[in-house]
Amino acid sequence: MKRLLRVAGRLWAVPVALVVWELVTRAAENLSFPPPTKIATSMYQMWLTGPAERLWLTDAALANIPTSIGRLLAGWALAGVVGTAVGLALGRFPVFFRFVDPLVQFARAIPPPMLLPFFMALFAIGPQMQINVIVFGIIWPVMINATEGARHVDRQYLDTARVFGLSRGQRLFQIILPSAMPKIFAGLRVSLSLALILMVISELVGSTDGIGFQLLESQRSYDLPGMWGTIVILGVLGYALNSAFLAAERRVLSWHRAAKQTT
Repeated sequence: MKRLLRVAGRLWAVPVALVVWELVTRAAENLSFPPPTKIATSMYQMWLTGPAERLWLTDAALANIPTSIGRLLAGWALAGVVGTAVGLALGRFPVFFRFVDPLVQFARAIPPPMLLPFFMALFAIGPQMQINVIVFGIIWPVMINATEGARHVDRQYLDTARVFGLSRGQRLFQIILPSAMPKIFAGLRVSLSLALILMVISELVGSTDGIGFQLLESQRSYDLPGMWGTIVILGVLGYALNSAFLAAERRVLSWHRAAKQTT
């Protein structure tokens, strides 16, 4: 009951915003900004009028939503693994950092949407191109945070590990990686929201499925309630992914919060 009350306390602004939105849009009578009731009706018809054995999901929902989520998570996971590995190497080897850091700063300054023609020429239009766009756009927060986390490991921990004869691999997985983990998770959270944006952008160009493709199709057919319904789906998906990530972060980094409370 207490948890439900906390959730209700955080979400009370949502129904208030919906009521205000409904009243304002009905008073304005602007076709470009339909009221939430119209958007909800369009979303229901677009996504939830399928057979019961498929949980009422339509063909459009099954063809687009899982596909987009798969691309997003694949790109995010790949960027997380590669960004963490390279970031730890940059943080622990100063010579490597001096040579590579200018390239990292140059690459991260390039807006990923501007490289869409390059990725299309390199990988052709399809999931491989879309995943690579996501990876390129989101790897930098993970890499930079992993670098900072690895550079600021407490020297006493490393000296103690050497005294006890821990190997390089043991020091990496038992001291350096846990010490950098809070920073890495901060980078992963930022990259998750960026992955959602780049997923949509990559699907707007030459894609034949996905939430971004559905958004473009609704815009082309002047289905404005459907377009807004797709935007709402993206917002709900972003909120769900962020909530799931925070739950996983609390579990994985529970030792970190406990250590901060005792100091």
